[in-house]
Amino acid sequence: MGTDEAHALGKPAHIDAAEWALRVELAACYRVFDWLGWTENVFNHITVRVPGPERHFLINPFGLWYDEVTASNLVKLDLAGNLVGPSAHPVNFAGFIIHSALHAARDDAHCIMHTHTTAGLAIACRREGLAHDDFYGAMLAGRVAYHDFEGISVHAEEQPRLVASLGERHALILRNHGLLVAERDIAHAFALMWTLQRACEVQCQAAAIGGYDIGLTAAVRESCRRDALHFEEGGEGCRRMFDATVRRMERAQRGPGWIDYRS
Repeated sequence: MGTDEAHALGKPAHIDAAEWALRVELAACYRVFDWLGWTENVFNHITVRVPGPERHFLINPFGLWYDEVTASNLVKLDLAGNLVGPSAHPVNFAGFIIHSALHAARDDAHCIMHTHTTAGLAIACRREGLAHDDFYGAMLAGRVAYHDFEGISVHAEEQPRLVASLGERHALILRNHGLLVAERDIAHAFALMWTLQRACEVQCQAAAIGGYDIGLTAAVRESCRRDALHFEEGGEGCRRMFDATVRRMERAQRGPGWIDYRS
């Protein structure tokens, strides 16, 4: 089955082709996160902005596990938190607070991902934050911003501070909380989150084995940041990386009980 055919599979008449393609890709991304173990029960979110000046965005239904998310049951919201179109599912208000603020403020924040992985949260709790002295951390030198913990993100007054903390960067470590990326599309966001997650895992493991780290010079860090090909403007590396991961997830996950994320 070709990509266009796969994207069109199960498309409701009231959803246009561009939005349906985004729904299919976002639902696949939720399945990838589930397969990778980047889940926190029914919490956390991946959102994507749909085409149009209104900045409507898609978010997961609250109460569903990530492997239950489909293209059809994703919920569409406006920036005020109102439903756009019918939905049988509620939305987690904490997710709306974080994601709507960044979708509203950043023209390039088409996809936002937020996780509470163990390694990510562990680094978020470290006063020094993310180190840039390993293969993955060095790629992120100068790319990561920080936001101080203010409690559970259910208060609208925190939104401007979240926006200010992210600034012009695309990766944000929410101190004592978790990881967040905001990127131009799902593929770029996934590549950045994957790299950030790997950097956190490596840093945690290096700290666990004791001994002394080998520090990198500022020049080497800058070289790694500049040469990280999967962040290039054209995005070919990000797209290949994401599509390959979706294919691998599909091969691993198909079996009894499989729900097609395109449905």
